[in-house]
Amino acid sequence: MRKILFLTLFVLIIGTIFPQDFGFGFDEDASSSPTPHSLLPTPHITGEIEMDITPYVHDFDNTDNPGGISFWDMVSGKLNVSLSGSHAEAFAHFNLHAAAISELWEASPNLSDPSYTPLIIDEAFLRAFIGPVHIAAGLRKLTWGKADVLGPLDVTNPIDYTDLRNITDIKTSKIARPMLHVTWNTGDFSKLEGVFIPNFAGHRFASKGRWAPAQYTGMMATAEAGIFARAAGHGQLGLMASNPAFPLILHNVKHNLVTHFDNNPIAFPSTGGLEYFQAGLRYTTTIKSIDLGGQYFYGNLFRPSFTVSGVDAFLDDLPASILSGGFGNPDILSPQIKYNRYHQIGVDYAQVLFTLNVRAELAMHFTEDLAGDDGSVQNPFIGWSLGFDRDLFWGINANVQCNQTIRLLHRKVGDNPILDAEAGSDATATRLTMQLSKKFFRDNLENKATIIWDIENSDCYIIPALVYTMGNMSTELSAGIFAGKESGELGQYWENSFVRLRIKFLF
Repeated sequence: MRKILFLTLFVLIIGTIFPQDFGFGFDEDASSSPTPHSLLPTPHITGEIEMDITPYVHDFDNTDNPGGISFWDMVSGKLNVSLSGSHAEAFAHFNLHAAAISELWEASPNLSDPSYTPLIIDEAFLRAFIGPVHIAAGLRKLTWGKADVLGPLDVTNPIDYTDLRNITDIKTSKIARPMLHVTWNTGDFSKLEGVFIPNFAGHRFASKGRWAPAQYTGMMATAEAGIFARAAGHGQLGLMASNPAFPLILHNVKHNLVTHFDNNPIAFPSTGGLEYFQAGLRYTTTIKSIDLGGQYFYGNLFRPSFTVSGVDAFLDDLPASILSGGFGNPDILSPQIKYNRYHQIGVDYAQVLFTLNVRAELAMHFTEDLAGDDGSVQNPFIGWSLGFDRDLFWGINANVQCNQTIRLLHRKVGDNPILDAEAGSDATATRLTMQLSKKFFRDNLENKATIIWDIENSDCYIIPALVYTMGNMSTELSAGIFAGKESGELGQYWENSFVRLRIKFLF
C-alpha cells in the first residue's frame, strides 16, 4: 500500500509541475486556445533488459540443494523515466525483477520498516532550478566525497549487501533515501550543498540464505557464549560446580536460554521516525589544479551494535533459581540492536600529481561514547581513504584505493562481546581495492580483474571479468572467488564462489 501511495503522489506532483492536456474534455473552455504541443515536456524513457546466469561452484557438490535456476531468476530489467521543463526536472528509476524482490523480502524481515525504500523503486525525485540554487526532493542516491570506491565521506545512503555479486557497482548497490537536497552554486568552481534526511535505514543484509552474514545469523550463539563466559567468574556458580549434577543443570540452563531466544527473536529497531533524522553540509571548490571539499554530517552509523543488558542480574538470580528447581529467568536479559548516533567532520582532496589521479579523504567521527567505556556504543574513530588511477604500460589501467578506520580509546574496549559490541575486533580495519583493466579491438572488449582484500581479516574477494560491448548490447563473463580466513567478512562466503554470464541490452 505504501508503494502505491508513493507512486500516486509522484504522478500527481509531476502532473502539477508539467501540466499536460489529456483530452478528457471535462469542464473545458471551448474558447480557450490549446497549449502548443511543442511547449509540453516530452518524457524520455530509457532502460535495460538483462539475462543473468550464475551457477555457484559448490552447489554442484550439494545433492540436497543443487541450486536450480529458473527463467524468472535469470531475467531482470530497469526502466528510467524523466521529464524536463524550463525550471524543473522529474526522474523515476524502477527495478524489474519480481523473483529477486520476492525472495529478498522474505529473507529480510526488517524491510517492513517504513524507512526502507520500496524495492521496486530505485530512485524517484523532483528537481527545481531557482537561479544558482537547485532543490531536489524524493527518493535519491547521493554521492559525497572524492573516492571511487565508498569512502568515509559518502554517508548519505546505505548499501544493499544482500547479493555480493554486485559489490563493485556502488551506484546499483546504494539504497535510495527520502531526502531534501539543496545545492547553491556559489561560483564557477564552487558550491555549497545541504541535505536533510527525515529518517534512517542501515545497511541491508539478508537474514537467511547464502548471503546472510555470520555476524547476524550468529547473534544468539554469541549471546549464549557471552553469558557463560561471564558466568565463569561468578562466585556462587563456581561453588556449585562441584555438584556432580551441575553439568546436567548447566545443559538445561543452556537449553532454556536457546528456547527463550528462539521464541523471542531480536528485532531491529524501527528507524522510520523523525527522531532518526540526519542532516549535513558540504562545500567544494577548485583552487588552480586542486579540488578541495569539506563537510559536516550528523546521522547514524549504518552498521548496528549488538549487546545484551541484564547479564549480571541474570547470573545473580541463577543460583537461587537452580536451588528451587528452575533453570534461570531469561526474561531478565535484554538483547538489543542499536544504531549509534555520531557527528562527522571531514575533508577531501583530488589532484593530478606525478601523472597519478590522486584522491584522498579524511574524517573524524564523534559518537556518544567519548570516554570509550559504554559497550553498547561504538568508540569515536578516524576514517581515511587514499586512492589513485593511472594508465600503465601496454594500455593497462590501474585503479587502487585503500580505506581504513582507526578506533580511538581501543584499550577501553572490553573482552566480552555481549557487554561490549566492539570486543574481539582490531583497533584498525583496512580494506584495499584494486582493479586492473585493458581494452582491445577499438575498446569493444575489456579484460579486467578486481581484488578486494581485507588486511586484518586476511581474506579477499577476486572478480575477473571479460566484457564485450557492441552498440547497445554487452556480454560479460565473470567469476567471483572468495578466499582467506573463514571468519572474515569476505572469507565466510567461500562456498559462494561463482561463474556468471550476463547479457544486457540497453534501450
